[in-house]
Amino acid sequence: MTWRRRHRPCNKRINRVVVFQVMSDAEAETAPVEERAQQEPMAPVTPGTVSPERLAEALIFAAVEPISRQDLALRLGPDVDVATVIAALTARYADGGINLFEFNGRLAFRTALDLAPALRVETEVARKLSRAAIETLAIIAYHQPVTRTEIEGIRGVATSKGTLDLLLEAGWIGPGRRRETPGRPLTWITTDHFLNYFSLSSLRDLPGVEELRAAGLLESRPVLGSIPMGNDDGVPAEPDGETEGE
Repeated sequence: MTWRRRHRPCNKRINRVVVFQVMSDAEAETAPVEERAQQEPMAPVTPGTVSPERLAEALIFAAVEPISRQDLALRLGPDVDVATVIAALTARYADGGINLFEFNGRLAFRTALDLAPALRVETEVARKLSRAAIETLAIIAYHQPVTRTEIEGIRGVATSKGTLDLLLEAGWIGPGRRRETPGRPLTWITTDHFLNYFSLSSLRDLPGVEELRAAGLLESRPVLGSIPMGNDDGVPAEPDGETEGE
């Protein structure tokens, strides 16, 4: 005998009433396919019904984080030798573009190491310098060789390490000689790449105060004051006595 469920409308308060009707085996055979599918529950998928190697492969692939051997053993069941399964998967993927890696007892699929050069994509990203980086670069260019303390004294604020690191990464500045003063602080100077990037043949080609003022670079925030020109030897020239207030 088979139970079949029917729905029929009732009063306004109750939208429908479930009515169970006893069906014979013959009627059950002639019932629609969709209705019989709802009556027959699906058998649960258990580790014993699939290949342990296939299940382990799916578990490792679907895991958000590298899965441990202990977690894999719990999902595969006590009758499965996890070491044998892992060895089989490792051998299967050994020559493929994806390899099975194990580190600290955890398993994960990774692209083959020998394919790293072919997968690497290098893209040049233009980054805009911050105002702090521009001011620091200008101070080094016009006052070199200059220490970090001197840079902070001219700017009036502390210079973060990230600002100098950014200019170092760009190749525009480099370490100079240490000052023969207590503590022997390190000085900073511009590089040949700085001259080449800004199309300067030497430091004498740096724009002067009047050129900077004419370009409007000293109008909004005159933090640098009078900027003396530096010579080719990296020694700052004497100030010409001209200030912004004049």
